[in-house]
Amino acid sequence: MNTLNKKELIIGIAMLGASLAYLIMAQQLPGHDGVDAATVPKLLAGFLCLLGVMQLVSAFAKPKAAAEPAASPAPAEAEEPTVEIVEPKTVIKTLGLILGYMALLGPVGFPIMTVVYLYLQFLVLTPVNQKARHLTYLLIAVICSALIFLLFREAFDLLLPAGLLNNFI
Repeated sequence: MNTLNKKELIIGIAMLGASLAYLIMAQQLPGHDGVDAATVPKLLAGFLCLLGVMQLVSAFAKPKAAAEPAASPAPAEAEEPTVEIVEPKTVIKTLGLILGYMALLGPVGFPIMTVVYLYLQFLVLTPVNQKARHLTYLLIAVICSALIFLLFREAFDLLLPAGLLNNFI
């Protein structure tokens, strides 16, 4: 087992251990029949356990580079591998968007702020060499915001801040 796989194995064990501890704590929450405050922590714990298991499985998987036959290219043909680097600007923009979202969530409201946040986050995460699809981004943001708002309001019977839309909702 090479060094990379050992790191993957350690990360998988740590993830699985933390998720199992979280699952045990989530199981101790008082619950009622149906959907209640303990439902989401239990779901998250289950998904975290699944991710931990997937990480462990990937640690034992054969690397793709080792599976391919080793061909020695001529020095003129050797290419540098392209590695995508997350620019610090992207991280800073994302943190700024999150802070702005949190600051304006109460006064402006969940539906409007979620649309604005998602749309701007899509723009931030769009690769520089790819054309932004503004209409698609806006449509996804509006549909997701409306579905989440209605899900919380109707299914969970929890009110998210409506803000500027208080008179219409």
